[in-house]
Amino acid sequence: AAAGLYPCRTLLAHRAGALRALCGSVRGLAVGPDTHFGFQTVTEAERREKIYQVFESVAKKYDIMNDSMTLGIHRVWKDILVHKMNPSPGTLLLDVAGGTGDIAFRFINYVRSVRERQLQRKLKHHQSLTWQEISESYQEDKSKSLGDSQVVVCDINKEMLKVGKQKAQYLGYSEGLSWVLGNAEELPFDDDKFDVYTIAFGIRNVTRIDLALEEAYRVLKPGGRFLCLEFSHVSNPLLSRLYDLYSFQVIPVLGEVIAGDWKSYQYLVESIRRFPPQEELKAMIEDAGFFKVDYQNINSGIVAIHSGFKL
Repeated sequence: AAAGLYPCRTLLAHRAGALRALCGSVRGLAVGPDTHFGFQTVTEAERREKIYQVFESVAKKYDIMNDSMTLGIHRVWKDILVHKMNPSPGTLLLDVAGGTGDIAFRFINYVRSVRERQLQRKLKHHQSLTWQEISESYQEDKSKSLGDSQVVVCDINKEMLKVGKQKAQYLGYSEGLSWVLGNAEELPFDDDKFDVYTIAFGIRNVTRIDLALEEAYRVLKPGGRFLCLEFSHVSNPLLSRLYDLYSFQVIPVLGEVIAGDWKSYQYLVESIRRFPPQEELKAMIEDAGFFKVDYQNINSGIVAIHSGFKL
C-alpha cells in the first residue's frame, strides 16, 4: 500500500514546489528583483528612481565635476572614442545617455573636418577653376558641412537634456543635431535605423545592461557599430590602490565642495566598483548578438572602449 501511495506523494510534492515557486514569482513582481545602487541593495524600480535623482541633482555641475574629478582627462577619452568611430559624412549616430552633448559635439566637429579635407582635395584636382567657382564651392560646403550626417542625443533625464541644449545653443551647434527623451532599455526608435550607437559613461547607470545592449543591437543597421566608453577595472595593482584612495577619499569631497552633493558622487564611485570587468562586459555584448567584439584599455583600464558590430 505504501508503494502505491508513493507516486501520489511525489505528485503532491511537485505541485507544492510549483506553488511555492509561483508565490515567489508573484512576490518578485510586486517588489521587483533586487539589484544594487552603489553598495546598497535595492529593487530595480528603486534603483531607476535613485539614479534619476542623482543626475537631476548633478546636471548643472556635471561638466565642472567631470573636469575636476578627471583633471580634464575625460576630454581626451571622448576624443579617442570619436576617432575610433571615425565617422564619415552621411553617418547617422545615436548617442545614448549623452544629455550634455559631449560626444555629439565632437562627432559634428569631426565630420565637418572630414568634409573640409574632402573639399580641399576636390579643389586641388581642379586647378582651372575661377575664383567665383571656388567661392561657390566653399559656400555650398558651408551650407552642407555635415554631408547629411545626423546625431540624435537620447537621454532619460530631462535636466541633462536641458543642459545639453543650452550648451548647443551657446556653442552654435544646431545643424544635424536632435534631442530625444528616452530610456536606453526601451529606445523610442525603429529597428535598423542608425549607423553607429555610442554610450559614454552611461551604461554603468543602466539598471538592466542586457536590455540596453539588446536595444542597441535592434536599432543599429546591419553593419552598424556599437561603441561604449566606460570606467572599468584597473590592471596595475599599485595604480589600483592609488585610484581607490583617490576615488573614495577625494571625489565625494569634490562633489560636496563644487556641487554641494556628497551622496551622488559617493554613488558614482561605488557604481564603478560594481560594474562588470572588461571580459565580462565583452561576453555580455556578444550575448546581445554583436560580432568582432573587442575592447581597448586606456590608462591601465581606468576606462575602456568596447566595440562590436551588427552583422
